Amino acid sequence: MSCFYALFVLAVVGDWCMCAADVGDFAPCLQFFYKSWPPKGLTGTPICQCYYNQYRYATLYSRPRRSPWFSAYLYSAPEGKRPTACWKFEPQLAYPEADGNMIPFPPGPLDQKVVDSQGVDLDYIHSNFSRGHLNPSLHHQSHEDRSATFTLTNVVPQKAGSNDGPWEALEQTVNKTLAAYCLGEAYVVTGIIPYQGGERWIKNHRVAVPEYMWSAYCCPKYNSSLPEEVKDAFPTYAAIGRNDRNSTEEIVPVSPTTKKQFRGYDVRKMPLETLEMHLKDRFGTVVSVFYEQCSESD
Repeated sequence: MSCFYALFVLAVVGDWCMCAADVGDFAPCLQFFYKSWPPKGLTGTPICQCYYNQYRYATLYSRPRRSPWFSAYLYSAPEGKRPTACWKFEPQLAYPEADGNMIPFPPGPLDQKVVDSQGVDLDYIHSNFSRGHLNPSLHHQSHEDRSATFTLTNVVPQKAGSNDGPWEALEQTVNKTLAAYCLGEAYVVTGIIPYQGGERWIKNHRVAVPEYMWSAYCCPKYNSSLPEEVKDAFPTYAAIGRNDRNSTEEIVPVSPTTKKQFRGYDVRKMPLETLEMHLKDRFGTVVSVFYEQCSESD
């Protein structure tokens, strides 16, 4: 399906959209959080990401940075080929009364209110940064769920050495691990860590660049006979990846064995508690990713 045709279809079905109040409130999409409990400690604009009249995942968006703090979703084993990138935007960030569906970017000029409210395609063109998914297409089964990840409210400026290297390897590892050993629902939250002491921006000073990316999952029901190599990956698993090869190594060391083109974009795997410690240090507040550390207790 072309982006133009998708735009037409969404316009037609918009009159009976089942997605409402999807900006500013997580209440309609709490199913994407373990125990219906969104991460605590970070502030921003909640977005229940809607595509073809269904909520697909949740994002905490930073309007000043024009990029997300995190996206949260339910993992499902992927099927079929990766959808063609059809980049979309969130109309309700510009117009509170707008239809709840994300919309493909039109072929012509954009409404200035949309440009002012969020990141747009032009921000990334010739910027030396790729569009880095927080919620990756790889972690979803249906074509619609996978296509819904291609919205600029779900991406951050990510260096290609990270996006195409160690971070992609992490996404593949999570995919294989959850598909093989998670017996129930797997809740994933992926976010960013900003630079300390001031923001960095892509070319036009509109979209903020993260220094690190982080990801964690919660799978409370898993195979009781785990191989030794994945025993520490359940019920929780976390990692931080470098998005700046010149960053210091206190959070993520640089491995001399990393391939040259990816060196400096290393990923460090760690317990959930260690991730939350680093988030607290950088954000200056307690950040809790999952309810009671992904405990099954009520």
